[in-house]
Amino acid sequence: MTSVTPHHATGSASCTKAKGVTLVELVITIVIISIAIVGVISAFSSSVGRSADPLWQFKSLKLAQFYLDEIQAKAFDESTPLGGVPPSTSIDCGSLGPEEANRDEFDDVDDYIMANQAPAILSTSGMVLDSSYQDYRITITVSCDGTALGFATNDRVKRITLTVVPPESIANADTMQFTLYRSNF
Repeated sequence: MTSVTPHHATGSASCTKAKGVTLVELVITIVIISIAIVGVISAFSSSVGRSADPLWQFKSLKLAQFYLDEIQAKAFDESTPLGGVPPSTSIDCGSLGPEEANRDEFDDVDDYIMANQAPAILSTSGMVLDSSYQDYRITITVSCDGTALGFATNDRVKRITLTVVPPESIANADTMQFTLYRSNF
């Protein structure tokens, strides 16, 4: 019977390479990952900050449409007869403004002149806005502007400009302005 004995190098230094990472490699890896995370988080926070933009823009558009539809359904002027025919010939562009105090009584387009007001929750047509519009502000101006559209005089056309100001709580939100021309018919 033969015996096998393991061969050991006794008395000689054994060179084995350690496996793992050094402290320098670990620090470099942490720095690179940190820089990548900062880049991803800043891109994410930028997109999150803009995620409300379509919402307030849609609400501003809806609010403008709400008012402009109501205004367009009104007579051109106090002196315009029911149905608009024949067109009024006694338009005084120097005295535009509301003749009625209550919105339910507004009967012509320049009755809607207002500055920086909260929108009414209920329109005269019965359309209801929810309470999320209470922090929006609207300004409506009306001016005679027939020459801008090629008429000989200004009294044939009124320019209605509606400005919607979103709530102050919405960062970086700009005002939105809408213009409608209404002719004397």
